[in-house]
Amino acid sequence: MTQWDMNNDIERVLYSEADIAAAAKRIGTQLAHDYENKTPIILSVLKGAALWTVDVMRHMQYAEVEFINVSSYNGGVASSGEVQLVTDITSDIHGRDIIIMEDIVDTGRSLQFMIHMLNERGAKSVKVASLLDKKDGRVVEAHVDYIGFDVPKEFVVGYGLDYQDLYRNLPYVGVLKRAVYAPEHQDIVDVTPAH
Repeated sequence: MTQWDMNNDIERVLYSEADIAAAAKRIGTQLAHDYENKTPIILSVLKGAALWTVDVMRHMQYAEVEFINVSSYNGGVASSGEVQLVTDITSDIHGRDIIIMEDIVDTGRSLQFMIHMLNERGAKSVKVASLLDKKDGRVVEAHVDYIGFDVPKEFVVGYGLDYQDLYRNLPYVGVLKRAVYAPEHQDIVDVTPAH
């Protein structure tokens, strides 16, 4: 009997556990410096950025934590183009410094939606720290202030990133085999899903 192993679904590893730990330390240390003598609100975007948020925060000083969930994927591999607020934040953010913690910025729609919402609610400043930045996927303007890695236009999973709510618990980020999410298109080279 073949062992059912998530690792078998991965085409190749892009960023190892050690790579990610180093990026979290680099960005957390920079945030600690940039927000010295301040108490920012770390806004972790569910569900994907939870691991990244924790690992970055370990290298920071005083900070509060909030969670938000917005969705434009609805479980698929391509963005629907419409962003929905699934879980709202509970804190009053008026006059506060906000750091949005993202797992990946791709089309930019979700990030643009959140930044607009936070500014409307009177945030003093809004910065973005993302594990991955997929600039080739942008369809709207979206700026990432702190970047773990620039990622190629591939469908990636692991370390919080999912496909149909699976693979989040992999300790690395890897490219998901096309046969897993599009078995009918595995021979078509130019089909590249947007994450």
